[in-house]
Amino acid sequence: MTMRAGPELRIIENSEEVAAEAADLFVWLGKQAIQASGRFRVALSGGSTPSALYRALAAPGLARQLDWTQVDFFFGDERCVPPDHPESNFGMADATLFRPLAIKQDRIFRMHGEAKDQDQAAREYETVLHRQFGTKPPARPRFDLILLGLGEDGHTASLFPGTEALHERIRLVVPNRSPKGVAPRLTLTIPIVNQAQTVVFLVSGGSKASVVKQVLEGREPDRTRPPAQLIHPEQGRLIWFLDQAAASELALSKQGLVSHEE
Repeated sequence: MTMRAGPELRIIENSEEVAAEAADLFVWLGKQAIQASGRFRVALSGGSTPSALYRALAAPGLARQLDWTQVDFFFGDERCVPPDHPESNFGMADATLFRPLAIKQDRIFRMHGEAKDQDQAAREYETVLHRQFGTKPPARPRFDLILLGLGEDGHTASLFPGTEALHERIRLVVPNRSPKGVAPRLTLTIPIVNQAQTVVFLVSGGSKASVVKQVLEGREPDRTRPPAQLIHPEQGRLIWFLDQAAASELALSKQGLVSHEE
């Protein structure tokens, strides 16, 4: 039996430094992947902390350190809105990362959240994934990096507590619904997230402290576990970047596991 490694916790002073350190890791992982395979395949997340990461990546100091023509951009989830909508994850990434870095359109693979048939849009995105990764069902594509956020209810991507998407084991992408905000969503499912080489959670702010503690230290029965607690790569790394406010309710023994090595 293969033993999964535990999460790596990196607790950093503030959200700005979380973005900076996550950006350094992004570039390092990208260089490793491009050297190994000629391609770096990433699934992006929405949210304020990832947007700060994208701005850090687009800043001149880091932008020059990675061959962006060898990076393929995908999405972990999307709100079902047009791509120019203020709530669009693609729209945020386009404004903060793609346009500043002049990423070519053929390197960007967005979820079509605006589609009227959301189930069909999810199936089409799964087809895109298999085509781009050169896999066929039941094999699952393996991302080099998946970026995730964390909601106060324990959701990650658009995998919300109590939704059927949490139990999906065959499909890679499914429609789902949020209890707040834009309700209809598209999301990667847990099996493909757990297939990744590296999964990185980006979490900042004191409002997340309680759920961070629950996810990282809780021992709830399976039926009540927060969705983020179901993320544990089968043969990859799980890294949590937390600012001190988000980590404030963790046991001191956990806080001693901070690492800055790469």
